[in-house]
Amino acid sequence: MKAFTQKTFIDRHIGPSDQDVSDMLAVLGYETLDALTHTLVPQSIQDFAPLSLGAPCSEYDALQDLQAIAQQNKVYRSLIGQGYYDTITPPIIQRNMLETPGWYTAYTPYQPEISQGRLEALVNYQQMIVDLTGMEIANASLLDEATAAAEAMVLAWRQAKSKSNIFLVAEDIFPQTLDVIQSRAHHLGIEIHICPPKQMFEQTDFFGIFLQYPNADGEVEDYQNLTQHCHDHKALACVTADLLSLTLLKPPGEWGADVVVGSSQRFGVPLGYGGPHAGFFATHDQYKRAVPGRMVGVSVDADGKPAYRLALQTREQHIRRDKATSNICTAQVLLANIAGMYAVWHGPHGLTQIAERIHSFTTVFANALNAQGFDTNTSTFDTLTIQTGTQTDTIYKNALDQGINLNRVNDTTLRLSFDEKTTCDEVQTLCTLFECDAPDFEAVHSTIPDTLKRTSPFLTHPVFHKYRSETQMLRYLKSLEDKDIALNRSMIPLGSCTMKLNATAEMMPISWPEFSNMHPFVPQDQAKGYTQLMAELEDMLCAITGFAGVSLQPNSGAMGEYAGLLTIKAYHEHNGDTDRHICLIPESAHGTNPASAVMAGMKVVVVKCDDKGNVDLDDLKEKATQHSTHLAALMVTYPSTHGVFEEDIVEICQTIHDHGGQVYMDGANLNALVGLAKPGIFGADVMHMNLHKTFCIPHGGGGPGVGPIGVAQHLKPFLPGHSVVTTGGKHAINAMTAAPFGSASILPISWMYIKMMGAEGLKKATQIAILNANYLAYRLTEGYDILYTGHKGLVAHECILDTRRFKTDLDISVDDIAKRLMDYGFHAPTMSWPVVHTLMIEPTESETKEELDRFVEALLTIRGEIQDLADGTYAKADSPLAHAPHTMDVICANTWDRSYDRTTGAFPLPWIKAQKYWPPVSRVDNAQGDRNFVCTCPPLQDYQDAA
Repeated sequence: MKAFTQKTFIDRHIGPSDQDVSDMLAVLGYETLDALTHTLVPQSIQDFAPLSLGAPCSEYDALQDLQAIAQQNKVYRSLIGQGYYDTITPPIIQRNMLETPGWYTAYTPYQPEISQGRLEALVNYQQMIVDLTGMEIANASLLDEATAAAEAMVLAWRQAKSKSNIFLVAEDIFPQTLDVIQSRAHHLGIEIHICPPKQMFEQTDFFGIFLQYPNADGEVEDYQNLTQHCHDHKALACVTADLLSLTLLKPPGEWGADVVVGSSQRFGVPLGYGGPHAGFFATHDQYKRAVPGRMVGVSVDADGKPAYRLALQTREQHIRRDKATSNICTAQVLLANIAGMYAVWHGPHGLTQIAERIHSFTTVFANALNAQGFDTNTSTFDTLTIQTGTQTDTIYKNALDQGINLNRVNDTTLRLSFDEKTTCDEVQTLCTLFECDAPDFEAVHSTIPDTLKRTSPFLTHPVFHKYRSETQMLRYLKSLEDKDIALNRSMIPLGSCTMKLNATAEMMPISWPEFSNMHPFVPQDQAKGYTQLMAELEDMLCAITGFAGVSLQPNSGAMGEYAGLLTIKAYHEHNGDTDRHICLIPESAHGTNPASAVMAGMKVVVVKCDDKGNVDLDDLKEKATQHSTHLAALMVTYPSTHGVFEEDIVEICQTIHDHGGQVYMDGANLNALVGLAKPGIFGADVMHMNLHKTFCIPHGGGGPGVGPIGVAQHLKPFLPGHSVVTTGGKHAINAMTAAPFGSASILPISWMYIKMMGAEGLKKATQIAILNANYLAYRLTEGYDILYTGHKGLVAHECILDTRRFKTDLDISVDDIAKRLMDYGFHAPTMSWPVVHTLMIEPTESETKEELDRFVEALLTIRGEIQDLADGTYAKADSPLAHAPHTMDVICANTWDRSYDRTTGAFPLPWIKAQKYWPPVSRVDNAQGDRNFVCTCPPLQDYQDAA
């Protein structure tokens, strides 16, 4: 047969063609990619040897291999509960949100004008949380239930009028929640007292309490007197609640809770072996500036129309750094939106029906058990704790034989939780397993005490009542999607955020039932597929980075930072170095770095940077020497936050090691290293790896993310453990997250990417990312200054445009440039970070030369508009820059009184007409939104007034 070449996945992932690559290299003065990267990457760290990953796979072959792995998972019917419950994802939401790139490839909505769709969806979510919990405000989600609980504790610690450092935690909460609370408390100096809720009445010295409603046993307790006791002692009451149960139970906000947290997983989000799932966080309005994470607020645009935007302390750790209340800079937006749309689809009546059905099955089965002589909890929503005595082992094993997982509490107790998928047949099967008489489905009665039954309305806003037909819902979802710019529309050139292709073949497996329907606490022999997948992914990441071990548990980059620092701290303490608490951090670092260090109980000492943006080596050495006996770690980003390969990185690492410290490397910029250098070899001891950046897990509009850590051999024994599932090292630190393997269900995305790219493809991807960035930087010098460059004027994978003189001379801000880019159909680069009044651009390897040239043309045309201001063609207040973005309403208005024409406003370049993106709102007034803070659905009247 005649030889032929087949287009590989590498060619599909990498944007520029071979001819494009040659042309761009010629512009830069290099003949080959190797010549470019040999010049750019410091000789001291170069490692261009092929990665031990094997040859690249086709999409078809990789999917076949992964399917074989997935089929090793045994998907039993899991009634384990304990914070994770099977649910039915409405097909219309699965197909039109979870599996739609317009939703999953979008970025965090920092640019509100081009994010109105997902912002509206998040406001729906916040309204749902506020209504169900009975609280006043809610954020746009947190990483999971356990980390939300830890954040609640910290809010109470900082906001309570009590000066105590004691936090009372009910003994009947989920163990994984307790694990994370204890971990966070230990390093902040908070003292945890675990006790039965009734004993909390005996305490007088505490700043807060933590309760679970219903508790882990399934019991529904009345805590109103306890919250009053708490308030009498100037403390705050924190509660973790089951969201679905609150359709039937009196909400915590009505019996005295100050903070209510939990998981929205059972609102249509698959089990996914533990994640990703959106944790919720609700509290009183008076604490709004202390709420961790993000909140979506309602403001108005320049034309007076209602508009959504991120509000208040959003990403405040980048401003407050080591004074931040949290290191959280992400959310679980895609999962929160699924949960919010689940409520929109079902409405209050539908949710109540689901909850009542679950509760009815629970009481019917409890009746059968009690008639047979089994003792169970007396009041419940969906969970029964059953005293099974000597029959425990037999019942448990017989259930396994029937393909049913029960929760084995101990040798004499079983527990089970019913869910949305429970059926009459299933209850009948359980009765047989427990040798009970046939269930009487007519004898349904509620076991919820009358005083704890919900009487208040919820989800009264029209959005939760309007979309009942599939046609209506389909059009609603599409209308929201169309309001936003995501990667399926154009390039998102955000520096440090690496918005690269999330290929369809990578995304498909997350919906496979073998991955999506797995409970995180199933017996390990049922999860052999997941075990193999994760082991192979860990080996791949070790081969890429040069580290000896990996933990996949951290479910965000910030959580990876925290886990990495705690691993270092545990290592020092194990060696008897209990006084090592100083963390050196360059002044250019991500704001999450100092926030994470403080959370880990370390003291931050800032290291200066030189005028080229590099770590000031002299200052580093001086401070390392000054703090030598107390030095715990250095946190360093490489390539640097300024987008350059620092030549001194090996000496920087060695300096820290010479003084007994460890080097933590922030892996945000790993996309510039894969296949060219290995941090685990050239000096880092631990590094987090953003799988949602370098390894193609999509950003989801602001989450999910995954931030596993890689560690050197001496740190492997300290990798995170878990209280329910054995994981981690011999001397494991406490769990970072609720699930033992974090956001396990999206790990197949990175597995597929690495498998399909192979060693050859990954190296080429890095080289093209570097080429694209340098090509952009070179082209943009026609109109802009590049703030920082490295060897021979080259940048790494990103570059920073210096626009400060436009602000100084003409009062043109980065905001003006960002909003004007929307008229060209582009998302803005990263604004004012790491340097104020600059734009940081990262094109990634996925963008074609054609797209790069379009972006350059847009920015250079905007530069021309800036020059028009300098030349006096326009006054600033009457310029396209000041009025951007231009909506269809403005362009099509009957009157036009601006000094430039409508075409200039809406179609500044000819190619824009072919596929025009119309921003749905004009420039949003951020200050007005903060002055008049609203984080719930505006009344319909607001829209009518605006219209």
